[in-house]
Amino acid sequence: MLLSIVIPCYNSAGTIRKVVEMSMDVIKQMKDLDCEFVLVNDFSRDSTRDEIWRLARDYPNVKGISLAKNFGQHNAIMAGLHEASGDYVMGMDDDMQTHPSQIPAFIEKMREGYDVVFGIYRKRKFNFVKNALSKAASFIMWHMVERPKGLEASNFWCCSRYVRDELVKYDGYNLYLQILFYRTTGNIANIEIEHFSREEGTSNYNFRKSLKLFMTFMNYTVVPLRMATIMGTLLSAAGFIATVVVFVRKLLDPEITIGWSSLMCVIMLLFGFAFLILGIIGEYIGKLILNINKTPQYVVREKINT
Repeated sequence: MLLSIVIPCYNSAGTIRKVVEMSMDVIKQMKDLDCEFVLVNDFSRDSTRDEIWRLARDYPNVKGISLAKNFGQHNAIMAGLHEASGDYVMGMDDDMQTHPSQIPAFIEKMREGYDVVFGIYRKRKFNFVKNALSKAASFIMWHMVERPKGLEASNFWCCSRYVRDELVKYDGYNLYLQILFYRTTGNIANIEIEHFSREEGTSNYNFRKSLKLFMTFMNYTVVPLRMATIMGTLLSAAGFIATVVVFVRKLLDPEITIGWSSLMCVIMLLFGFAFLILGIIGEYIGKLILNINKTPQYVVREKINT
C-alpha cells in the first residue's frame, strides 16, 4: 500500500529535509506501507526550491513542484494532490508542527475503514492570541457550513484515494480543503495527536492571509445571505412597529417632541446594516467573477520526478 504525503512548502529550506527523512524512517517501520512525497514550493523567498530539488535527486520517491507565484497553502496542496498516486493521501506542514511521529496513528485509523481522518491537537503550541482567534474563526466557520456533528478539522489529515480523486475535480479559485472533505464524504473520524512547536522561524500566516482564508468559506455556504435576509426582515418589522407607536403617541399627545438624536441613531444603525449587507453581496459577486474568469488555482513553473 502506498502513502502519498503532500507538503506545501514556503521558506522551509531549513526544515523540509528533516520532515521528509524523519517521515521515511517512521514509515519504514510500518508493515506493508510504502511512501512517496509531493513537495510543492509555493514561491518561497529562500532556497526551499533548491532543497526540494536536492531531495528529489537523493530519493526517487520524492516529487517536486515549483509554483510560478505564491498561491497560498490550500492551493499549493491542490497542486500536490494532482500528482499524488497513493492509496492513502496525507497532508502535512513543512515546519515539524505536524510531526512525522504521528503518522502511524492516522494509518491505523484509516485501516478501520474511514475515508478521511483529521488529527486534533491535545494542546496547540500557539500563543494565546492566535489560539483565541483560531477558535473564534473555527466556531463561526464550522457553524456556517454543513459538516458531520461532533467532528473537527485540522491541517493534519489523511484521506483515501477515491476522496482525493473527487477533490481534484474542484476547479474553483477559492479553496478550503477541509470543507471540500465535508462535501465529499460523511465517513470521517478524528484522532488525538500531539502538536509540536515550530523548529525554526514564525508562522507565515499573518492577519491578512488568515482573514483571506477565513472568508473563503463563503464559497461553500449561503448562510450569510440568509442571515442578512432574516436581519433585514426583523429590522423592517421593528421599524414599522416603532413608526406605528410614534404615530399613535403623537395623536394622543401632540406636544411630544420628536428626538433628533434618536433619529440619527436609527439612521446610523440602518445604514450600517445596509452597508454590511452590500459588503456580503459584494464578496459573493467578487468570488463569482474570479471563478467565471477562470482564475487559476495555481500555475506550475517546473517539476521534478513527476
